[in-house]
Amino acid sequence: MKSPLYLDIRQKTHNRWLMLKRMRGKTCLFSLLIVAGCLSQLSGFAQFTQYSNEFLNIGAGARGMAMGNAQVASVTDGTAGYWNPAALANVRDVPQLSLMHAEYFAGVGKYDFGNLVLPLKDNKRTLGITLLRFAVDDIPNTIFLVQPDGSVNFSNITTFSSADYALILSLAQQNKLRNGNLLNFGGNAKIIYQQAGDFAHAWGFGFDAAIQLIGKRWKLGIVGKDITTTFNAWSFTLDQAVQEIFYETENMIPGKSLELTAPQLIFGGAYSIPIDKKLSLMVEADVDATFDGRRNTVVSSNPISLDPRLGLELSFRNVFFVRAGIDNFQKVLDDRDTTNSRKIWIYQPSIGAGFKVGDVQIDYAFTNLANQSYPLYTNVFSLRVDLRKKEKKGVPAR
Repeated sequence: MKSPLYLDIRQKTHNRWLMLKRMRGKTCLFSLLIVAGCLSQLSGFAQFTQYSNEFLNIGAGARGMAMGNAQVASVTDGTAGYWNPAALANVRDVPQLSLMHAEYFAGVGKYDFGNLVLPLKDNKRTLGITLLRFAVDDIPNTIFLVQPDGSVNFSNITTFSSADYALILSLAQQNKLRNGNLLNFGGNAKIIYQQAGDFAHAWGFGFDAAIQLIGKRWKLGIVGKDITTTFNAWSFTLDQAVQEIFYETENMIPGKSLELTAPQLIFGGAYSIPIDKKLSLMVEADVDATFDGRRNTVVSSNPISLDPRLGLELSFRNVFFVRAGIDNFQKVLDDRDTTNSRKIWIYQPSIGAGFKVGDVQIDYAFTNLANQSYPLYTNVFSLRVDLRKKEKKGVPAR
């Protein structure tokens, strides 16, 4: 499946860890794959690397993830620092704090998001600071499990973490057009740090640019990710003992490498439909265009692939929300076909809800990361708080 969680290199490391757990008695056979496998895939790339920095495509905020990641047009809160930096201009008057936590694969993979939005004094420009972390912790390192004499020493098993971090600095500005519509534009500067235990680490830098056009009932959004290409410079630290084992087992010893992320364009449109005085329905459709080669998407070509997304939000008095979405369409082999020749379309559905009380909003998303035959569900929670100052009580006149 093309889900970002499966295709990210760190997740491939975790998949190997799951294999080790299931095959306990054959741990030695796969010991090298935990480290060598993920490092060798990172080494030697100078062209665009497909699915590079894929952890940045997981999503942010339970609202967006419940709506199938269809957000570039309709987002108006602090999570816009992730979805569409231009939309941060909608956060006005008071600062806003957004937090999210999600756990995948029974808590093995952890994903955290934090965002602080600061409207500037001119009330036209808005500054955003976003932090992201996706990590798989406690991965067994069994490189030294088998001794030179062939014996097995379980005390030599250690653990390490494989983690991706991103710091995103955003700036947005709002302009009012003559017809009364609003035009927001903004951009991101991204600093990326990736770590695979003590074996490897990388620093990366990139930029995003975006616009958002807001009418009475409709919204349009365009986001250009990695517009200058984002690069990750990898370096590896393998001591002599590890290098000797790599050599003996015919695994490549990685050297310094550069990983390039191709630009990506996301187009979105949203429309709000009032049902009555209390209820309204908002519909958004997005198309994600990638340029790093043929992907398993609805429209797949080289180098452009198109991936659609659809999200719905039903609002009751702008206080209670019910959401649903669908994305990640792929054609895969049918699990029920013993000949392994028939393919079917699968997709990633999601639902969620949220409620707002005063300056606090809590959102929830329930999403399936696998196919419909073998579901793999994940719960996502997020919190949004408007940091409004308490008004000072007036001093009674004498």
